[in-house]
Amino acid sequence: MLEKRNKPLTGKMGGALKPDGTEMGQIRIHENVIASIVRRTTCGIKGVKRLSGSHIVDNIAELIRNKRIGDRAIVVNLEGENVSIEVKVNFEYGAHIPTVASNIQSLIAGEVEKLTGLNVTGVTVIVHELEDAIGEER
Repeated sequence: MLEKRNKPLTGKMGGALKPDGTEMGQIRIHENVIASIVRRTTCGIKGVKRLSGSHIVDNIAELIRNKRIGDRAIVVNLEGENVSIEVKVNFEYGAHIPTVASNIQSLIAGEVEKLTGLNVTGVTVIVHELEDAIGEER
């Protein structure tokens, strides 16, 4: 699950305007939406094996077909229209860690800003483990 830090659960922004210029309401983006963007973006980057988490918990989550397997590896801190993100990942052994981590930061910031309109103030990448490629023997 997403880590909660006594903060609002949504990023708030103004909604569409009525003909008289008043707002029709607000648009709120939940943390889970941002976590989903982070998960999809991160897992698509070359050199990333998976989001970091417990193998046992991941296996149980996979058995019950829980699509939020990696959410515990993502921390979203939303404050108004600003968002900071922390993501814990496992890299493929042999990947150049600074390059892959930098790619994660820039791609996450770009996707979150493009899809939500929120301002990404920071993306922290924590490299938790290095894993061999599937079927690779050492």
